[in-house]
Amino acid sequence: MPLDQHIINDLRPFDVSAKIKELQEVFNQLTYSHVPIQKDGIYIGCLSETDVYCFDGNEKVEDVLYAVEHFFVEQSAIWLDVLDTFALNDSNLMPVLDSNHNYLGYYLLIDIISLFRNTPFFAEPGGTIIIEKAYKDYSLSEICQIVESNNVKMLGVFVSKIKNDMVQVIIKIENSGLSAIFENFRRYGYTIISGHEDDRFLKTLKDRSAYLNRYLNL
Repeated sequence: MPLDQHIINDLRPFDVSAKIKELQEVFNQLTYSHVPIQKDGIYIGCLSETDVYCFDGNEKVEDVLYAVEHFFVEQSAIWLDVLDTFALNDSNLMPVLDSNHNYLGYYLLIDIISLFRNTPFFAEPGGTIIIEKAYKDYSLSEICQIVESNNVKMLGVFVSKIKNDMVQVIIKIENSGLSAIFENFRRYGYTIISGHEDDRFLKTLKDRSAYLNRYLNL
């Protein structure tokens, strides 16, 4: 998935000789979490909005270099790595450098998230299942086999949570035969956390239980 078309270059890095009040003025006008900084024409990192507002406006960037955060992505980075770098640095602006570490521009978080939303996992119609199992016992290949053994196509799968030796997996599939898939997952020891289609298995159990209670009360 090419990302070059999402590089924005309307904000050049501030030189270390710039006054802090110049950065404060930019943050007053824009909603960026960070702005890029350069020294001798070379990108060296970013200053955050939070830090910049704490500094004296008459100070220079070179006086507060200790606060510079050193993050960026290369032009060749795939969008999942870019998204991960956004998350690790709690930023909504991500500087982009070429293979020679020249500053090219930046990505905005909202643009990268929009790419994620346009993947088949989100964009294609279908059913979503969240399953859980002990981390040491689960297998992605087994999960795929269970789904495809029901003649259902998978649109995506990813591990969404690992906690207390348990793992949760989100599966996106064609919206057909979810109840049969639920039963197969249970047969292999998976717990169904949720699913978009009604889980007929649980409904049947509840109906039978209610019928038995009525029978015993006769």
